[in-house]
Amino acid sequence: MSLLVVDNLSVFYGAIEALRGVSLHVEQGEVVTLIGANGAGKSTTLRTISGLLPPKTGTIRFDGQTIHNWQPHRIVKSGLVQAPEGRKIFANLTVDENLQLGAFLRTDRTAIRADRDRALELFPRVRERLNQQAGTLSGGEQQMLAIARALVARPKLLMLDEPSLGLAPQLVRTIFQVIREINLAGTTILLVEQNANMALQVAHRAYVIEVGRIRMEGPAAELAASDEVRKAYLGAH
Repeated sequence: MSLLVVDNLSVFYGAIEALRGVSLHVEQGEVVTLIGANGAGKSTTLRTISGLLPPKTGTIRFDGQTIHNWQPHRIVKSGLVQAPEGRKIFANLTVDENLQLGAFLRTDRTAIRADRDRALELFPRVRERLNQQAGTLSGGEQQMLAIARALVARPKLLMLDEPSLGLAPQLVRTIFQVIREINLAGTTILLVEQNANMALQVAHRAYVIEVGRIRMEGPAAELAASDEVRKAYLGAH
């Protein structure tokens, strides 16, 4: 049974149809990426799965349960956790306090500590800045904190929305290396990313979304080799 199944999802912003019959699935242990141009519907898809936007039609099933009518906090508690676009860290709190908020819905103190330690192993820079106000971190450090905070929630499925946006190339490589490590340690990942080249390198399977519809899907390596994808998203001519 797939860990996440999105079936025939339609979402409207007022009169505008942002998603038109989107279907996708994520298997346990996979990295699946959703690539597409700005405004294609990538973030809308994640926001709908997270319970932040109501679908007009369609169903979302996670870990065997139908969740598209659940409140966002219940979805997080079930193990479906998003590190949102634009980091959304709490700038006036310390780095450590931000991490504590990742565990807000958990009560298993020992396991929380273990997950926090694991997140800090992945991001040594975050560990160095635990007592700093989060708003004083660089963009790359804030992104690392956003992912670390999501990991403290112990996700069964981690959704990452544009984790490399606005980062220097060296930091982009670091973020994608950590995405690989998180997956190898057993966390399933759904990745939305404008850097299609890097996303297709790290993913097992991929979906291409255009104007709210899934246009292509398949193994990431196959899509990376497709002329259509290379022309549209990988800068090949």
